[in-house]
Amino acid sequence: MSDGTDGTFGPEHGPGPQGEHPPPRPRSRPQPPGHRPGGYGGGFASGFTGGFRTPQQPHWSGPYPPPMGPMQPSPVPPPMPSEPHGILWAFVPFLTLGYGTPFSFLYAAVRRNSWNLGATAAGYGVGTAAVVTMMQSGDALLGIFGGFMMLMLWIAGTVHAFAVRSSVFPRTVPRSRLNEHAIEVARFRQAMREDARTLARQDPALAFELRIGRPDLPRRYDDGGLIDVNHAPPAVLATLPGLTPELVERLVRRRDEQGGFVSAEELAVDTDLPPDLVPQIAEYSIFLP
Repeated sequence: MSDGTDGTFGPEHGPGPQGEHPPPRPRSRPQPPGHRPGGYGGGFASGFTGGFRTPQQPHWSGPYPPPMGPMQPSPVPPPMPSEPHGILWAFVPFLTLGYGTPFSFLYAAVRRNSWNLGATAAGYGVGTAAVVTMMQSGDALLGIFGGFMMLMLWIAGTVHAFAVRSSVFPRTVPRSRLNEHAIEVARFRQAMREDARTLARQDPALAFELRIGRPDLPRRYDDGGLIDVNHAPPAVLATLPGLTPELVERLVRRRDEQGGFVSAEELAVDTDLPPDLVPQIAEYSIFLP
């Protein structure tokens, strides 16, 4: 087929008159949705005058890639609640053939200070008294009906007791175990701070990129609660133990004048901090160049 102009075939139809094959057309590379030719990652835009374009990402600025997610939770697992109690209490209606149901629920009402459980105990008490009265009336029909009702109260009381056992005897964690867990978490975070300081000494550039000591910036690395005194804003510096707004203002002013500090001792000398604050500040501070 001819294109009607020069008698040659188009590149998609075969060779021209001289038997030469035209070069194949380059296939267009598939682009992700929203791609703009010449944009970031696809070449240079028109009017490019030097430098590279930076990707436009919401709520982010700076030379580092955005965080890929929140920091991982502490690997120190919380203490598990103790095993549920009250098994013997729940068996009282069963072991007493239902006659002990009012007393077991009365104990539960006093233990939990619950008016609902108190009303339940009263209901079981009235039912048990009515059943006993019918069984002792001497009437055969009432005796049979009373025996049937007693069986129902026996079964219902046992099932009810097991149903509310978890609320009467809730699973709790002993205070000693909670305290031990708090100590483990505190020691774990101490170790994380030491690891972060070691990394900062070995590779300050990596520590700066990981945003060690910068809780005000999005990050994934958990440094255990360190604060970079040389770069953190005043609002973050105010969270250091013992620093009042006046001390923070003095610290920032000295930092701007001399360009930063190298240790908590130098910080205390240059800003005239109280000596008793030095150990506390040294525990939670880091001084990146």
